[in-house]
Amino acid sequence: MQNLLNHDLISARYFFPRKGCFKNPFWVDCGDAKLACSYHEINPEAKTLVHFHGNGEIVDDWQGDFVTLVQKMGCNCFLAELRGYGQSTGLPQLGKMLEDVVPTVEALQRPASELIFFGRSVGSIFAIEAVSRFPQASGLILESGVADVLERLLLRVEASELGVSVVEFEQEVDRVLNHQHKMMAYPGPVLVMHTQNDGLVDVSHGQRLYDWARGKKTLKIFPRGNHNDIMYVNAQEYFSTLAGFIRSYPDLI
Repeated sequence: MQNLLNHDLISARYFFPRKGCFKNPFWVDCGDAKLACSYHEINPEAKTLVHFHGNGEIVDDWQGDFVTLVQKMGCNCFLAELRGYGQSTGLPQLGKMLEDVVPTVEALQRPASELIFFGRSVGSIFAIEAVSRFPQASGLILESGVADVLERLLLRVEASELGVSVVEFEQEVDRVLNHQHKMMAYPGPVLVMHTQNDGLVDVSHGQRLYDWARGKKTLKIFPRGNHNDIMYVNAQEYFSTLAGFIRSYPDLI
């Protein structure tokens, strides 16, 4: 059971890594893998937005305009890479990727109170893990996020294929990936963004994540766009919502 989430079938069917290349990566050593992240600092005393991208995406996709707009909000921007993605080494094994969150955050050598975690799609799994491990974080932003990881995994694999019963699989996922418990335990401000028309991760996931958040929270459901174009279709309102959230809490900037 210890390595169930690292099973080859989950890696092969749930994750869609691709390679990439950019200059001067910020390397994070995770022992059996090195992650090629990217750090963009405007002010060493400013808060840092730590961004975990979605499935099928890599850090390279977020360089440029996204970083520039985040910096205009007064934040440094750290683009976290996943093992097996981009220039990173290793295989995309879910259990190990969760373990990578701590060394990724610690590599910044910043107090958690100076960090805002942002997770998009699959990246929400790692952003939620981050606030679980670092509950003093300044804020949590979830875009097209996953509330029920078990539901998503069962779309790709069956418990019997992993050599366990359905109950055993449910128990292991609940032990490690109970997003309701993690969201309810995090005391900081939360922004949840989703599109009403998300055809991959239903908008009910966003609603649940918002409902579970215990602190100050904001929910933005966009009427336009789908899972993979929510930011582009709603660019002006998307970044206005993001900036408004960051600026509405003085402790975030």
